[in-house]
Amino acid sequence: MGLSYTHSWLDIASDKAEEIRQRYDNRIADLIVNDLYSNAEEIARKAIISCRRSRGWDKKLDDILTSRRFGYPVMMVLLGAVFWLTIVGANYPSDLLALLFSRLQEQLTRFFSVTAVPGWFHGVMVLGLFEGVACVVSVMLPPMAIFFPLFTLLEDLGYLPRVAFNLDHVFKRCGACGKQALTMCMGFGCNAAGVVSCRIIDSPRERIMAMLTNNFVPCNGRFPILIAIGTIFIAGILPYGLQSAVAAGVVTAMVVLGVLITFGVSWLLSHTILRGEASSMVLELPPYRMPQVVPVIYRSIIDRTIFVLRRAIIMAAPAGALTWILANTYIGDFSIIVHVATWLQPLGQMIGMDGFILLAFILGLPANEIVIPILLMMYLSTGQMVDFTSLEELRQILINNGWTWLTAVNMMLFTLLHWPCTTTLLTVYKESGSKKWTAMSFLIPTVTAFLVCLVFTQAVQLLGLV
Repeated sequence: MGLSYTHSWLDIASDKAEEIRQRYDNRIADLIVNDLYSNAEEIARKAIISCRRSRGWDKKLDDILTSRRFGYPVMMVLLGAVFWLTIVGANYPSDLLALLFSRLQEQLTRFFSVTAVPGWFHGVMVLGLFEGVACVVSVMLPPMAIFFPLFTLLEDLGYLPRVAFNLDHVFKRCGACGKQALTMCMGFGCNAAGVVSCRIIDSPRERIMAMLTNNFVPCNGRFPILIAIGTIFIAGILPYGLQSAVAAGVVTAMVVLGVLITFGVSWLLSHTILRGEASSMVLELPPYRMPQVVPVIYRSIIDRTIFVLRRAIIMAAPAGALTWILANTYIGDFSIIVHVATWLQPLGQMIGMDGFILLAFILGLPANEIVIPILLMMYLSTGQMVDFTSLEELRQILINNGWTWLTAVNMMLFTLLHWPCTTTLLTVYKESGSKKWTAMSFLIPTVTAFLVCLVFTQAVQLLGLV
């Protein structure tokens, strides 16, 4: 009896001790967890306060750059500033490179005359191939060397994702992806680079749509044409000091038109051959940061400028040789190039231009930089590509060949909208792996260019404005 009584007290004591231990352990655990949460809350509170104190300007700047009221005007101003800096800064280096290549061509001509090679070989290699490459390098290199660093600077500052954010809702309404804004921005430097950047779009349908419409953004190869024609026929009537700013404004207006046509064609594609719902874009706006000079220079000069220039030279060299052959091979009293331009004349007049302009664009398929030199070669009947020494000289040549303001506007419209260069077409084929989409990337801008010029020309003629 006494033994049972003793065991009962021991059991009670043991249970009590276990209960006290569990309570103590639970209390310790609660204290630890509470302490962890308290520390986490304190850290978060300090971080939020620190962020508000140190990055308040960041939020205020985003309120301006991503607002619907100020976001688009800021984009226009920055785009115009980049174009103005490119135009002003590229003039002297382009003239210097043209002079350098001219002297080098004279030396090559002397060398060929000493070696007594056939005249046709000198024509193909020097007056055709070399001169085509010289035109591309002297016209294309200086603007790219300025434009790409400025563009990379905006990218490094963190501004380009804000552009994509601003345009996202517009692209969604067109059935496209907001990331297409970034691929369009890359197209300003080179449409081939813009096509490659379409890899950032996850949806295959939207990626193809971005490839097909990237050509509506003018690249550095088309900027010289837009700048020269805009300066001659629009800015040329103003005082000299205002011409660069007005030319930049004209180029900016053409870019805006290209963007609007991109929206329209994207909407049409999303309701026809590329039907589907627009995917949501999750975009984290990066913090603003000071650009790193060395990486900016490397990415813009080595990765972009040299890469694009190398591709353009590879395509322009054989085009220059072929152009010389066509200009110096005669059937009857006229060269092949004159016969083809005459055959294209009715189509050219229908869209407010002429057969020589259309043929210059066709022969300039490998590289847009040689369009103007080819056109001058045909107008002046020189048998080789020539470049203009001044805008006034170019203006006089064009007016003597029947150009009016209507011709100039259609030239700029066709430059903006016409088919992609060979490099871009090859890039589309490489990225899509499809001959069908490569053909569509050629047909869509070609049909668009002809329709826009045709409608504009017929409307102007109907109203009696020319």
